[in-house]
Amino acid sequence: MIAAVHGVLGLHAYPQDVITAAFATVVSPDGKHRAVIDRIHEATGVRSRSLALPLEQYADLDGFGAANDAFIRVGLDLGEQAMRGALERAGLDPADVDLVLATSVTGIAAPSLESRLVPRLGLRPDVKRLPVFGLGCVAGAAGIARLHDYLAGDPDGVAVLLSVELCSLTVQRDDVSMSNIVASGLFGDGAAAVVMVGDARARRMGISGPAVVATQGRIYPDTERVMGWDIGGSGFRIVLSTGVADVIEQYVGDDVSDFLSEHDLKTTDIANWVCHSGGPKVPGGAGAHARPARRPARGHVAIPGRDRQPELVVGAACAGRHDVRRASSRTGAGNAGTDDGDGAGILR
Repeated sequence: MIAAVHGVLGLHAYPQDVITAAFATVVSPDGKHRAVIDRIHEATGVRSRSLALPLEQYADLDGFGAANDAFIRVGLDLGEQAMRGALERAGLDPADVDLVLATSVTGIAAPSLESRLVPRLGLRPDVKRLPVFGLGCVAGAAGIARLHDYLAGDPDGVAVLLSVELCSLTVQRDDVSMSNIVASGLFGDGAAAVVMVGDARARRMGISGPAVVATQGRIYPDTERVMGWDIGGSGFRIVLSTGVADVIEQYVGDDVSDFLSEHDLKTTDIANWVCHSGGPKVPGGAGAHARPARRPARGHVAIPGRDRQPELVVGAACAGRHDVRRASSRTGAGNAGTDDGDGAGILR
């Protein structure tokens, strides 16, 4: 059962055109590619973004080490705020937490972020930890699924999913590839935490939903180079194929229909759809298969005009404006992807 969510943005917010100008100076200092960069960033539909650092500091990040140091420093601050806020919304103390699953693909830390947060938050020294790297866009759906699996075996338990993604720290200098230009115009920085409790604790707390009814994950063949990273001396170099929307068009419709049919549901039974938006073409491709009987005002959760961040979409999806105790009792379905597959879940 989902008890609460809380999301936080990077502290430094800027209009998209201001970010575009600064990015262009870093990756194309001679100005030759400025017109292309302007056109692509404008086409994303993003109007503003929240960043991990003040804009002027990005030019001083002279390599992967400096960028990753910033990831750890800012990631800990945002992660602490997200977890503390979610626990407060749930009416729980940090010492109540039995498991923390932490996910990110925009930096690395050893000890991991959730380990470093144990003393900062006051988590128990015996708290179970599961740091996860590599899930990318699917981490929200997959993380909720894994917490659901854990709590099925611990009905009195409390588990937290923490996602921290500081995408701006991965931008590559002197890289005018289309992938780097597109990615630099889409993604922003933030963190979110989802608190889930087992059924027995949910009854004691008076929580009736959203409940995770079922989950599913799929791996799609020959999609390793659709989305991901090439990791090297300069850090995380984006892999972003133009075929993302094609993969969704090819697989998602049948997968969602088959998944729902296993639970005696059809797409017309779904009151609310949630799709993680990795770009303006992605919701359209997924939306072609999402046909609820009616389309309520907040039926398709998205953040139009803002930075696209999987952890914040997860928060909006689960919370319904951050108040899960007033969430609709009707059935909803979520889908997130794709790195080399997708994840889906049914919430009620």
